[in-house]
This record gives sequence, C-alpha cells and structure tokens, in this order.
Amino acid sequence: MPSDLSPIDKAKFVAAQRAAQMVESGMRVGLGTGSTAVWLVRCLGEMVREGGLDFKAVPTSSQTAALAREVGIDVITLEEAKWLDLTIDGADEFDGQFDLIKGGGGAHLQEKIVATASDRMVVIADAGKAVETLGAFPLPVEVIPFGWQATQALVEETLTSMDVLGRETVLRLKGDAPFRTDEGNHILDLHLKRIGNARQLAVALNQIPGVVENGLFIGICDQVIVGYGDGRTEVRDVDKGTIETGRLEFVESDNLFADLSD
Repeated sequence: MPSDLSPIDKAKFVAAQRAAQMVESGMRVGLGTGSTAVWLVRCLGEMVREGGLDFKAVPTSSQTAALAREVGIDVITLEEAKWLDLTIDGADEFDGQFDLIKGGGGAHLQEKIVATASDRMVVIADAGKAVETLGAFPLPVEVIPFGWQATQALVEETLTSMDVLGRETVLRLKGDAPFRTDEGNHILDLHLKRIGNARQLAVALNQIPGVVENGLFIGICDQVIVGYGDGRTEVRDVDKGTIETGRLEFVESDNLFADLSD
C-alpha cells in the first residue's frame, strides 16, 4: 500500500483492497461509483493483469465503466449479466442497520438497480461514513427535468409530514447549469440533518410524480468493510452480527496508485 497517502485515502484503499479479495474468477460483479470505488477498480485491474483474475463487471456509471476498461476489466451490461453474484460500492453514510445514503456522485439510480440485482451488496467506506442516524449528508433525489420545480414543491410538501430535522431542497448544479445524471435527469439535494424514519421517507419520496429514485438504500446492504488510516479493516456482517478484523501493511511506493489522490 502506498505510504504517502493521506489517512483518509489510506482508509479508502485498505477497504477497497479487502473487498477486492471477495471477487473470484467466474463471478459477475457490480462495480460502484465514487472515490472509494475508484480504488476498488484499480485493485481489481491489478488482480486481472497480475493474478489472472477473470470476471465480468457491470459498472454503475459511465465514469466507472471507462476506468474499468482502462485497467483491463471485462465490462458487460446488466442485460447481458442478467443477475450478479456481488456488488461492491461506496456510501456517503451508513448506520448501524447498514441502511445507506448514496448519490453524492449522482449515480444512485444505476447503483440501486445494480445492487438489487445482486446476491450480495458489500459497501466499502472509511470510518467517517458511519453515523448513528442518517441525514447529515444531503439526500439526493433524482427527478426528471420536465416540471422539476413542481416536483420540488411536492417534495417540500411531503417533507412537512416526515420525521426530519431540516427541509431545505436544492437543485444540484454543475457550474452554472443543472447537474445531469447518466440518464439526463436532475438531482434535488435534500438537507434533512436527521432522518427519523428512513424507510417511510424512501417510500413517500418515490410516490411523488417526477421523482425517479432517491438515495436511501434500505435493507439492501449485506456487509460493510470499514477502512482505517493505519491499515486496519473491519468486515461487518449484518446477518451474522460479526466483525472480522484485518490489517494491510504500508509500502514505500506503488506505481499503480500514484495518480490517485481523492
């Protein structure tokens, strides 16, 4: 492991490296999107080139697909795969029940489709993503561009009857223009501060006309791999209630990851 990384990047790297060890030849694997998923894709690419790992990958975004192809991973579509053995992805927050907020990178629609088409979902994260209650991270809600202001008003009205601490909704921008997802949609970021009943909120949001999907992943994640800046990892299993610990030692240099710094 590179020794010149920041503690947060070391934590992301060791979590990704531990998750990569779960991938076996012959598997069909969903690959997530985001800064931690970048480490995962690079690790898997090295295993393909140096270790002979042979698996099929279904990326959750165009960004992940491009990187996977670049490092030599065999990329296929979900339609070609039909069903997946495993999906590995990051999270913006996770709580003690392994419920998640995802979508900081704007890919939560494809991420949720891929994760629910898998036998298992494993989340990789640094320890800072663990929370007692979801909601500190803004909740992304993907909406179609047509009439998005009306959809936003309906979302705000719905929030008045939900157990949340804040109710501010903001259209996500990229520069001066609305952010566009891979499907061409907009994203409303909901600044809720605390979500008292995440399952209820997820159902209510998806009933609003114009809403495509929200970033609450409820009852989908099976395991969380938590990485720490000193090289420690914890594999937390929601069904077994177990925590398996490990450690990855640092090395002075690693050219494979020299260009990664997020």
